[in-house]
Amino acid sequence: MNRKVLFLLASLLLCATMVGAQEKSDLHKRAEAVDPKEHIATARSLYIHAFNDYYNRGQMRLGVECATKAASLYYSRENYYKEAFDLLRRADDAINASDKDSQADKAAMHYLCTKERLQMYIKLRKSESAKDQLNILESLANQTGNDDVKNDLLYTKAIYYYTFGMNAQGNAVFKEMADKLTASKEYDKVDEVYQTLIANGRKSNNANMVAQSYSNYLAWKDSTNALKHADEIGALKKQIADNEATIADKDSSLTTRWVFIIGLCILAAALAAALVVGAIVLMRYILLDRKQKKTIRLANESNALKAKFISNISAQLEPTFKKLDSRQPEVKALLEFSNHIQTLSELENNDAEIELEDTSIPQYCQSLIDQIRDKVKSDVNLTVNASNMSAKINKEYVTHILLHLLSNAAIYTPAGGSISLDFKKRGPHAYQFLVSDTGCGIPEEKREDIFKPFREIRDLTTGDGLGLPICKQMALKMNGDLDIDPKFTKGTRFVLDLHA
Repeated sequence: MNRKVLFLLASLLLCATMVGAQEKSDLHKRAEAVDPKEHIATARSLYIHAFNDYYNRGQMRLGVECATKAASLYYSRENYYKEAFDLLRRADDAINASDKDSQADKAAMHYLCTKERLQMYIKLRKSESAKDQLNILESLANQTGNDDVKNDLLYTKAIYYYTFGMNAQGNAVFKEMADKLTASKEYDKVDEVYQTLIANGRKSNNANMVAQSYSNYLAWKDSTNALKHADEIGALKKQIADNEATIADKDSSLTTRWVFIIGLCILAAALAAALVVGAIVLMRYILLDRKQKKTIRLANESNALKAKFISNISAQLEPTFKKLDSRQPEVKALLEFSNHIQTLSELENNDAEIELEDTSIPQYCQSLIDQIRDKVKSDVNLTVNASNMSAKINKEYVTHILLHLLSNAAIYTPAGGSISLDFKKRGPHAYQFLVSDTGCGIPEEKREDIFKPFREIRDLTTGDGLGLPICKQMALKMNGDLDIDPKFTKGTRFVLDLHA
């Protein structure tokens, strides 16, 4: 289903390029206004009527867009493949009958219909039929002469190869597309494509696509950084050469030379003053924002370990994919790792402002304790210590962190022990959540490393070690922190500091 969403988004982009300034009909707008999750039959019917209306008007570009959308709604949830194929066949016949469009435009419209068929065969797991459609797509892309269509073809090929386990071919076409965009210095577009492919693989539980895409993304990122540095050095060298030429030209006049020297002195003084002011501002920024510095330090320490960690995962991928059964611990562990990788990536790249909502603390804490009640061992005492008050928190992040800490406490607290969740107000806008247990505790020498991701190569079936690093990143995103209380000696106590 999620792979279908990606194909649909790419198709809509191509349609938007072809449609240009043509105005959509009322039927088309009504179809787009219907939520297919709630009224799929209504949305599909409106798109089909819009297609017929456009066909009668001779507006085939918009008509093809409606036909492909309706076809996707036939099989995406209800598996009406025959009806979808029939509709696409009608769309192809209508394109052929049109006498208003050029051959290149017709090829572009046939491309959209053929791409929809390819998506259906991929969903049906019919590799040979999908391959036939891919060959037709390549011929149509060449006929359009459109670079956007050709780039879309490369992306479509990569998805086909990764879906059917042909990693080498998928890597090759994806590298071709990345090289084309990189050569034109469109680094952001390449980065966006990789992120989209990783996200799509995770949503569709295609661990093969996630692993291959993430590995290729790391390699491309390293090579791109080298290219950017080379560009910067080249620009600096050119600027230096231009300045030297200017100086040489003005060297012929003693008066001009002195003016230039005086100007340089003034510029140097201005730069020195600017550096002093900048240094003062920078020092103030460092003093006022120590948590940001802590985030950067953690990120730098973890980057060096990621490559080694990922190489270990790659070695486990091939035998795991031969046993794609969710009951197999290897498959389950790899999918969980993929989910954690995506979560870390989203936390690192998401700069959106954290939203807070007013929350009744006693009821909130009690609901969290209730969620782990069936996970604890016999006779374990569960307690909540929270004043009857409300506080503004980000419930999504705080709930994730506290449930992870409480679940770990349930695992490591022996029968007859105790687990407590405390809430304390430390200031007008400062709060603390404390999760304590009477388990075996964490050795002091390991406490500094438990919040670092990718700190060791390990068997994923025993856990990937990313749970606490993700919680740490979430805490820092909320302008807070997560740490271990070193003074607590009866087990382990985690302290989550928050600032509203």
